[in-house]
Amino acid sequence: MIELRPFDRLGGANHGWLDTRFHFSFADYFEQTRLHWGALRVWNDDRIAARSGFPPHPHADMEIITYVRSGAITHEDSLGNRGRTGAGDVQVMSAGTGIRHAEYNVEDEDTTLFQIWILPDRDKLGQPPRWDARPFPKGDRAGRWVTLASGRADDADALPIYADARVLGATIKSGESLDYALGGRKGYLVPATGKLEVQGVTVNTRDGAAIADLDQLTITALEDSEVVLVETA
Repeated sequence: MIELRPFDRLGGANHGWLDTRFHFSFADYFEQTRLHWGALRVWNDDRIAARSGFPPHPHADMEIITYVRSGAITHEDSLGNRGRTGAGDVQVMSAGTGIRHAEYNVEDEDTTLFQIWILPDRDKLGQPPRWDARPFPKGDRAGRWVTLASGRADDADALPIYADARVLGATIKSGESLDYALGGRKGYLVPATGKLEVQGVTVNTRDGAAIADLDQLTITALEDSEVVLVETA
């Protein structure tokens, strides 16, 4: 089963400094059928204006993954962490028992990113908060999946999260295909750029595809594409 969520039908808001689209119910946008997809709770598509950003605010018991598509985001938090994450790279914040953070675009250009929230496993609630970031060169993802964040012990090169889930990225040349073994788990896929065919369904840039009840996922690029996939229970 694949449920297509076209970009132009997503919820959203424009605050001037922030133009955002919501794949799931968020803030003032509520859709009963889009509360979550397995443990995936939020997928926001944000454009943050130059020299602006999110002031300090709190979170608890949530795995927050930021995939920067263009520009850069600068993170600061109550643990004393500070770091800049650029295009193609990823940061992860495990909010755990509680953390305050700010996310600023200190650049002279707009920043675009996906912000993905995943619910931690029940037995991983109340962990100490943490933050980390890592570069993931797009060339390393050419024609293959690279695990960007994961709660699995064998994904040693990925940023760790407290959830039975994976966040993966790949770049696919037009006309090429890529498989992924879902094994009946849920998937949520968004092309950051390009155009895909997923099990016969056309998925355009920044559309969402909610996937369930498939053992094997086959993706064919109709254009050169950069894709992000979340796999979750």
